[in-house]
Amino acid sequence: MFTGSAAAETDSTGPAADHDRATWTRALVVGLSIYLISRVCVIGATAVRAAQMTVDARADGEPERGAVAIIGEVLTSWDGRWYLELVRRGYPSSIPADITYEQVEARAAFFPLYPWTVRALDWVLPGGDTLAALFLNFVLGAVSVVLVGLLAKRLYTVSIAARSMTLYAVFPGSAILSFAYSEALLIVLAAACLILLIDERWLLAGLAAGLATATRPNGVALVAACAVASFLAIRRSRQWWSLASVALAPLGFLAFQWYVDHTAGERGAWFRVQREAWSEGTSFGATAVANTWGFVTSPLSSPADALTALSMAALVFMVFCAWKVRLPWPLAAYCAVVVALMLIPETVTARPRFLFTAFPFFIAMAAWWPEASERESDNRASWEYLGWDATLVICGAGLATLTGLYAVFGVIP
Repeated sequence: MFTGSAAAETDSTGPAADHDRATWTRALVVGLSIYLISRVCVIGATAVRAAQMTVDARADGEPERGAVAIIGEVLTSWDGRWYLELVRRGYPSSIPADITYEQVEARAAFFPLYPWTVRALDWVLPGGDTLAALFLNFVLGAVSVVLVGLLAKRLYTVSIAARSMTLYAVFPGSAILSFAYSEALLIVLAAACLILLIDERWLLAGLAAGLATATRPNGVALVAACAVASFLAIRRSRQWWSLASVALAPLGFLAFQWYVDHTAGERGAWFRVQREAWSEGTSFGATAVANTWGFVTSPLSSPADALTALSMAALVFMVFCAWKVRLPWPLAAYCAVVVALMLIPETVTARPRFLFTAFPFFIAMAAWWPEASERESDNRASWEYLGWDATLVICGAGLATLTGLYAVFGVIP
């Protein structure tokens, strides 16, 4: 269907096919190995926080908690706390007027598929819901690496797929794959949906998108992806059946709205909680611009401003790469909506974890960078070669640093 610079199809049997399978297997080993190394970086950063808290407790004469307990507390902080509230309590039967962030009913702002999946896993996995949430995301993170690689392989080449998986795993926003957040589940479903759209398996693509829109608000970006893919299919070969994906895609979001309204006994419950408890107004990018300017004028005054500025800089480069490689329109539409939903809010704006969910950008970056054969044709170390290595080093350092900032509650993730 839609492709970038995809390699020609090869026969599924014979030496060439065996070579392709071996090459893809090596790429998977690289991608998953990098993913494991990146998780060590995340745990290492949280372990530093655990050591500091242990030293403080010892100095204050307070009981010392184990490192595992403290690390678990860090990885279930912020939004993770609210997802675990949903695992334990479900959705509230009523929501107080003028609800605030401090009230437990504010959990109604969070989408259901991730906490329901954690609850189901907790029934079969010993160790409690915290372990279930973190183990689920560890597995989903590995699955997402593979799916990002598969998507890149379908659109471009195996070597681009290997680079895509590497960049995806070490990008600072990937820290969220180890937190009790819903991004890992969203990306798995979104990547599956985009692969199914490539295959023109409209019904399955719509079902994957429908599940994704019950996972996070920015899952609605898949509605745009399905709509663009359907438009192209209809224009090219009158595949009207492709509209099934468009019809199914928003059902998760709509079903959640009905469910939370029915449970709370009021209409528009989710929107009211977002507005009152979370102060989710709209700035249409003004907050991102103001925070970025704040970093430019005073670089050391706010880690949150620094994160916004760095996220915006990364976004500009990602968009450049997507434009240069002509990222397929359905993937571009998905990324565009994710970015728009990241920039629209008035409170929390551009962050690495929001940009991370626009994962096709990593494929675009990997495709834009010259292939190894192109780099090796030059006897000197080209700026592209050095730039790729520097990018990976910077991302790895950023991953550990960002996790540390989250761990000490220096920034809102």
